[in-house]
Amino acid sequence: MKGLNKTRTEVPEILVLEILSKLPVKSLTRFRCVCKFWSSSFQTPLFINKHHLNNLSKNNLNLLLQRCHGPNGEIHYFSQLSTEKGQNFMVKQNIHLPICEDYSTDPIVHGPCNGILCFDAEFKIGLWNPSTRQFKIFPKSSIERPPSADSTSFECLGFGYDSLTDDYKVIRFVSNSFEYEFDGMSFYSHTIVQVDLYSLKSNSWKELPDPGVGAWYAFTFNNYINGFYYWPATEASGHVILSFDMVNERFSTLPLPEFDGGLAQNYLELVDFKGSLGAIVYPREGTLKSVHVWVMSGSWTKQHSFESVPGVERPLGFWENGKVFLESSDHELVLFDPSTRELQNLGVDAYPKKMQIIVYVETLVPLNGRSELEELIMRRSSSWRPVK
Repeated sequence: MKGLNKTRTEVPEILVLEILSKLPVKSLTRFRCVCKFWSSSFQTPLFINKHHLNNLSKNNLNLLLQRCHGPNGEIHYFSQLSTEKGQNFMVKQNIHLPICEDYSTDPIVHGPCNGILCFDAEFKIGLWNPSTRQFKIFPKSSIERPPSADSTSFECLGFGYDSLTDDYKVIRFVSNSFEYEFDGMSFYSHTIVQVDLYSLKSNSWKELPDPGVGAWYAFTFNNYINGFYYWPATEASGHVILSFDMVNERFSTLPLPEFDGGLAQNYLELVDFKGSLGAIVYPREGTLKSVHVWVMSGSWTKQHSFESVPGVERPLGFWENGKVFLESSDHELVLFDPSTRELQNLGVDAYPKKMQIIVYVETLVPLNGRSELEELIMRRSSSWRPVK
């Protein structure tokens, strides 16, 4: 129109980045091609941290379900569940990871830690960022094993973040066993334990002193909490909790909560409970499971109890508004609301006792690895299941 003054408003770059930091990773991946400044800004620690904190403050949660099928539960994959209202946690897509194939033991997933997951599949360990779809396979450890050891096995593992050096670390216990023969039979006489520590920043391994405490596998829940990783463990005096400080790289121990029946009659799972170390205790036997949640705050206190929940096999993880994901006796995923005692069947099944719920927020943390396509990771429709 004649006489109309056209003006162009310039938005300050700092405000543009503030707006962009509130967007999902999928959008930011597309916007990298807009200009070099945006592309480089998305890779700075400041923007990555801001983006992650925005997701945390908005409680933008994502759900992965590790599951398996096959006659013996040997076919492992992941299902991305919808968290949108009204979609009842329906399966959006299924994700197949080749690292989970062809192993004599089940692959174990640790985390998330700042949106990153760690895979432990026998002799291969790697990190996965499901938001950016990057995968990183670790190099083989260069730490020397005792030359006379008859067998070496890789035991439990921990994964966490070193906030001082902005580094992600993986700690692994390695058992070296020695045999002797008696009356024509072979026995293991003793075991030497080594502790390996991997740094993502240096992409290398180093050896740490053995803490002298026997840690157990712990993988149903996320055991990384505010700079520490925790394992149930055994020492000479009995059962304890072993912790590892990711910054100082030191071990220490804590007592277990005191509960009726002890570990002989109950399972114990360590968990991140609202930023504090928690312990979930539930019985090994019975069709009516009572679930007790303990929280460490200087000492152990019982925080919650869900008494006599029918048709439940085991707890899998916490959800919003105090709700809890459970595996039912029929080995299906259900959501339990303790306030109403309502059990909601979500219509997702899996092989018995092998489901794992992973709740994470999106992150842009780079892994300096390869893309999912390069690692032959496949994302397929919700109707797809791997066939052996």
